[in-house]
Amino acid sequence: MATIQVFDPALCCSTGVCGVEVDQQLLGFSADVDWAKQNGATIERFNLAQQPLAFAENSVVKAFLERSGADALPLILLDGEVALAGRYPNRTELARWTGIADSAEKPASACCSGSSCC
Repeated sequence: MATIQVFDPALCCSTGVCGVEVDQQLLGFSADVDWAKQNGATIERFNLAQQPLAFAENSVVKAFLERSGADALPLILLDGEVALAGRYPNRTELARWTGIADSAEKPASACCSGSSCC
């Protein structure tokens, strides 16, 4: 299974529930990360404010920051290569990258065979 590394901008927390205003995008991404981890995915998150060394010691991330700046974060690496920048991936992307079947996808037919609902 692939390894995903998320390099967050400087945040007070990774969930988006800290501070005065809740960040719905971060809240949703945190839930998707939890879902992926529960399904066996390897996902690491690094916060620029709390773990600056992780940014400085990774040559891909360091080059990205030198070229694009911290305003271009988040940066998502998939097995050490840039997969996405400037936004968080959605659950479908996480599922595709890690090979997890996305439970958010609807089955072709919601009808139960043999039931009277069809």
